Amino acid sequence: MKATYKKYILDFKRPSGTSRGILKQKETWFLILEKDGKKGIGECGILRGLSCDDVPNYEEKLQWTCANISLGKERLWNELVAYPSIQFGVEQAFLSLNSDNPFKLFASDFIEKQSQIPINGLIWMGDESFMHEQIQKKLEEGFRCIKMKIGAINFEQEIEILRSIRNTYSKEKIELRVDANGAFSADDALEKLHILSQLDIHSIEQPIKQGNITQMKQLCAETPMPIALDEELIGISDFAQKEELLKNIQPQYIILKPSLVGGFKGSMEWINIAKKYAIGWWVTSALESNIGLNAIAQWTFTLNSPMPQGLGTGSLYTNNLESPLTVAEGNLYYNSNQNWQANLIENLCT
Repeated sequence: MKATYKKYILDFKRPSGTSRGILKQKETWFLILEKDGKKGIGECGILRGLSCDDVPNYEEKLQWTCANISLGKERLWNELVAYPSIQFGVEQAFLSLNSDNPFKLFASDFIEKQSQIPINGLIWMGDESFMHEQIQKKLEEGFRCIKMKIGAINFEQEIEILRSIRNTYSKEKIELRVDANGAFSADDALEKLHILSQLDIHSIEQPIKQGNITQMKQLCAETPMPIALDEELIGISDFAQKEELLKNIQPQYIILKPSLVGGFKGSMEWINIAKKYAIGWWVTSALESNIGLNAIAQWTFTLNSPMPQGLGTGSLYTNNLESPLTVAEGNLYYNSNQNWQANLIENLCT
């Protein structure tokens, strides 16, 4: 078996704001396996400043992975616990190699019958007019669940935007989620949650920075609205530590980003623990290209979750890889009438 990798820079159609700054580009790496004339592909994507494997020797670890690919998927996954995005890429690449079609990783009605996955429409941070513009577009596109990133502009402005949506659309018509990306301080977080709760918000992701376990536990106990842990899960690979975290904090939800938490296997560990403690969950992509998004979507469908998932990021880039993944009326589906970009894997190998 031969393994190679290739770096790819994704360009955002429009600079996208988060509480950590403005994103203009996103780095990713494709892991390509070749054996007996067949090829498989997986995506290893990191988010600068967020992924626990955003380290100087990342490419060296990719080189090591390629040199040791004969260890196989399971042994490599165990060896790469400090590199969750490479764990994810390895899982995908082996599934791809062993499939009759390198882009069909999980047999299900998502692939075979174009069954749909409900997803949220993502609203990026920006000035008030830009955020209103995005919201109107998502509503026109048929989304019934909107996720709005908050924490970058004035909180009162953000509340007014949310209030304007709620004044027009009830919670029965539009589900509103917000993502603070840890932007609130521990001192004022509860007060802000009380204000947000008056607007029938479904949930808030990561209201305070990760690592503040005592404060987060208290927030989850006193919150007037559901809290979802996101960044809090990053960097925790030991099963016992995962269980201790959820048992201690007792959040209402957790959010799984396979690139950040050890791929499918790492995500399933979190899900199984969450079920044990009656904690809800959903899956979100982490700005991968359509290669990684395809793998996440196919896997997510097999989990049979009725909740809207966070899988609507495929249209963010000017140079994403063409794929059958299609968004319509607030749902993601695999359009079998569309093809993957011609000779995609071969072109990446050169």
